[in-house]
Amino acid sequence: MSYDPTAAVDTAALQASAKQHMWPHFTNRKVLNDGIPVITRAEGHHIYDAAGKQYIDGLAGLFVVNAGHGRDRIVEAAAKQMKQLDFMPIWSYAHPAAVELSERLSSYAPGQMNKVFFTTGGGEAVESAFKLAKHYWKIQGKPMKHKVISRSVAYHGTPQGALAITGIPDMKKFYEPLTPGGHRVPNTNFYRAEEMGAPSDDLEAFGQWAANRIEEAILFEGPDTIAAVFLEPVQNSGGCFPPPPGYFKRVREICDQYDVLLVSDEVICAYGRIGDFFASKALGYEPDIITSAKGITSGYVPLGAMIVSDKVSEPFNSVENTFYHGFTFAGHPAAAAAALANFDIFEEEDLNGRVRENSPLFRAELEKLLDIDIVGDVRGEGYFFGIELVKDKATKETFNEEESDRLLRDYLSPALWEAGLYCRADDRGDPVIQLAPPLTIGPAEFAEIGGILRSVLKDASSKI
Repeated sequence: MSYDPTAAVDTAALQASAKQHMWPHFTNRKVLNDGIPVITRAEGHHIYDAAGKQYIDGLAGLFVVNAGHGRDRIVEAAAKQMKQLDFMPIWSYAHPAAVELSERLSSYAPGQMNKVFFTTGGGEAVESAFKLAKHYWKIQGKPMKHKVISRSVAYHGTPQGALAITGIPDMKKFYEPLTPGGHRVPNTNFYRAEEMGAPSDDLEAFGQWAANRIEEAILFEGPDTIAAVFLEPVQNSGGCFPPPPGYFKRVREICDQYDVLLVSDEVICAYGRIGDFFASKALGYEPDIITSAKGITSGYVPLGAMIVSDKVSEPFNSVENTFYHGFTFAGHPAAAAAALANFDIFEEEDLNGRVRENSPLFRAELEKLLDIDIVGDVRGEGYFFGIELVKDKATKETFNEEESDRLLRDYLSPALWEAGLYCRADDRGDPVIQLAPPLTIGPAEFAEIGGILRSVLKDASSKI
């Protein structure tokens, strides 16, 4: 029997089948044992379960559905492309959609970034950047430049190379030994600056301190061994750490001084999340490589892209230097067509401008929650915010591992879901709730999200 997505759904049967056959990603077995939620449709900024219950998509799928659900235009663009050309690899060949998308991405990128290397996701884009950085320096006659620097608690993906860049110990311990060369520096969590021994009363001074830790790591390891620094514009893991004023300006100076590539990992932050097609452009710095995925098609078809500066791509213009790297489905015709339709929507509806205009209103709505006992900090940029939860606001004391697990997984996640809000309650670092909704929402939806959060968090606070 062929699959029909519009047919009636037997939730219990699907849950039983999923429990036996489906291996969900990053998911504790308890979720399957309890009956995994089954989502059957989506429209705008809402998703619906098999029983027809509506939820606000407060995470845009997984920081992905930036243009919103149910965009027929994107679906039709992908379908039209598949009828014309269903598949062709870009290994020694090209097709029109991939070429046009490459040119368009280059036009959006900051500085002189005119080469686009397609992948099928963010982890692959980071893996590609790691390999490209090492290859580039070998061509430059500096073969020992192979190490990379990233920040504490930062997530950069799960492939072996990307995992070596990721700064979350619990995510890596089962897969050691990893690709060698990953080194960590402090992140930009100003709320925890004092605990790091950093300036805690001056945001700009803290930013300079954090940037200078990168210089310190380069000097400690030896500049001739460092290939690249990998940084997210706004760090996701740990709860939306924005860059302090002047931070990226100083990082760029350090990378230039010691001949190190700056990689802006924008898998989450690109394509409108911070109010521009590329967050590095919104924040005013020029990287050597940008890694991206997620919002490039608003999730309608998988796609990722590494955008490369002329400086880094130039040596590969020679017939003597081939980048021996690629993925079968990268630059898929349907994905490229979907991305182009997605960008048409962005431009016609000015979604980037919408984010810039409404972000302060979103922040203000979330900051109203600071009167709740367990809400310690609200931070982020654009349509990308984190709410850090604490045991004691005066001391900023956090929850221990057992308390955090009970708070987030036993109460907050199910309670928020039951209240009609899909978001992320996570403890990769200190406990946080993260919000990254579709870019199409505005003040009315901010208030609705704020109301749900207030009800659930106040209830949680009374139970602790």
